[in-house]
Amino acid sequence: MKYSVAIVDDHTLLSQAISSLVQSFDGFSSLYICKNGKELLNKLEDPKNIPDIVLMDINMPILNGIETSEILREDYPNIKVLALSIEEDENTILQMLRAGARGYLMKDTEREILEEALIQIAEKGYYHTNTVTQILVGTLHQKSNETQLKEREIEFLKLACTEMTYKEIAEAMFLSPKTIEGYRDSLHEKLNVKNRIGLVLYAIRNKIFTP
Repeated sequence: MKYSVAIVDDHTLLSQAISSLVQSFDGFSSLYICKNGKELLNKLEDPKNIPDIVLMDINMPILNGIETSEILREDYPNIKVLALSIEEDENTILQMLRAGARGYLMKDTEREILEEALIQIAEKGYYHTNTVTQILVGTLHQKSNETQLKEREIEFLKLACTEMTYKEIAEAMFLSPKTIEGYRDSLHEKLNVKNRIGLVLYAIRNKIFTP
């Protein structure tokens, strides 16, 4: 069985190169290329055009990667999105994860890493061991850690997965910003993560938060 992959990127030469690369991987076939999210959604109206995986750029005209991923999450939940971008901004990565992306790769990634990411997403549903998440997140603990979290820590973790700032989270939990900083730092240490992206990935993996 071959997994079908659609490439959504507004840079024609790059998307063609990615398509050829995917086609060379055992177990994968490149289904088609789209220049933006709108083109993809138009393609998906035909059932035979529904891929297993979408390699999604973020900055695109008409309908960007974040907006498109949100629509796919709602209307085509079986399609798995792997972000492939030049964006290293923490907020952008968080937005893509919240939108339902199953992994995040930089466009300058090695061929072998892209192939491994596609395999992991096809077989396991997620790929969070790429270069970006290793740098930003660190090693994630397994689900067993969830039982060690206190009720208020879980409440904080869920709110940290939203668009709210830490100040807004403090107000929502009726706590001081300093106390919220304490929760944040404690969870960083307890879950062995480095920042908010790590908290979000942990919450998604352990089903504390569903994108």
